[in-house]
Amino acid sequence: MPSTLKRPNLKIIRKLAIWITILLIAGNIGYRLGSKNTDVSFSQEKKLLVNTSTPESRDIDFSLFWDVWGRLEKQYVDKSKIDPEKMVYGAISGMVSAIGDPYTVFLPPKENEDFKQDLNGSFEGIGAQLGSKEDRIVVIAPLKDHPAEKAGMKAGDWIIKVNDEETFGWSVPQAVNKIRGPKGTSVKLAVAREGVNEPIELTITRDTIIVKSVAFETKSSQKPECVTPGVVERSVNCHSVAYIRLSRFGDQTNDEWNQAVAEIRALLSENKVKGIILDVRNNPGGYLQSAIYIASEFIKNGVVVKQENSDETVETYSVSRVGNLLEVPLVVLINQGSASASEILSGALRDHDRAQLVGETSFGKGSIQTPEDLPGGSGIHITTARWLLPKGDQINEKGIKPQFEVKSATDAAALDPQFEKAYELLTASK
Repeated sequence: MPSTLKRPNLKIIRKLAIWITILLIAGNIGYRLGSKNTDVSFSQEKKLLVNTSTPESRDIDFSLFWDVWGRLEKQYVDKSKIDPEKMVYGAISGMVSAIGDPYTVFLPPKENEDFKQDLNGSFEGIGAQLGSKEDRIVVIAPLKDHPAEKAGMKAGDWIIKVNDEETFGWSVPQAVNKIRGPKGTSVKLAVAREGVNEPIELTITRDTIIVKSVAFETKSSQKPECVTPGVVERSVNCHSVAYIRLSRFGDQTNDEWNQAVAEIRALLSENKVKGIILDVRNNPGGYLQSAIYIASEFIKNGVVVKQENSDETVETYSVSRVGNLLEVPLVVLINQGSASASEILSGALRDHDRAQLVGETSFGKGSIQTPEDLPGGSGIHITTARWLLPKGDQINEKGIKPQFEVKSATDAAALDPQFEKAYELLTASK
């Protein structure tokens, strides 16, 4: 599951491997495994089939790996724990994690399937997008109206424990695998939060998570002069605006987006809205092509994003179609949970002077993972490139700073100050 997935001080936690012995092997020796031409597969009877030959192009002594393997098989006290499949997967995971990139990961079959379901928009779990920074698991964004948000989880929380198991050293897929589960079951999380001295204990009941990526409504300011019943004459600036909440870039996003745009165009034709607020707060990202598609709704022409590849080539992705909202006033809301594709969209709109950004500096995930399926249902995600915004800025680890920095509300019952600032920018002197 993807991922997508930092900040008031976004740091949170990965995991020391499930098998301590195997992870020790993976950390120190597992790296060598990737440099050898070792062909590992499993028969239908789950018997391990291993080709230990070293390719001619590799000068690596792999004897230590097999020495440790043999010692475990012979000496470990509980022979029922010797599972060759898990040991091989653990070794491969360790080899991949030795690179030190939290987004380059090996996914065993179940985790690989979970990732695919995530982008499809339906799965069972708590409804939170996770990421990794500095070897820590961080909550990029709790999904709106889902169990994690209802339990009080916030973007930027560090997940310290899952069911009393410490998470330091976990990869994102490992964390997802531990946290997800069947609808109706519970998971206990301990989270650290900036400004809170003690860990916060959350017990969250899992549910079916169906993620609609685009939600549209007309909105006005929530200030008293605009909403107080009985006020005969509302402020002249209490206009309606089109508010689009874009929560991810998944399989259904473009179709859902087109439906929202059709409604907005009808309202614009009748002068019922004064502009658009596009909310990508807590949007963890998703498909690049969807970000380009939506950017093209607002930008007439030019570069949306550049891709700097591992082979030192650079690919340019430009506006892909004629948009329907090219002249409509636009403000974009971002925060520390805005990551990856949502940063590409926000950065492109900013660089083309097409929108003003309001909120907090975004998460800073500007790398690209290429997912590949492997034999037996497993998969691997390899960081193969970095994003560059149209004016050449890198996103990775820096994020995007909005022109108007506004902190989020600390009280859930308070006005949304970021929305109110965006509303002010759209309706002032109009």
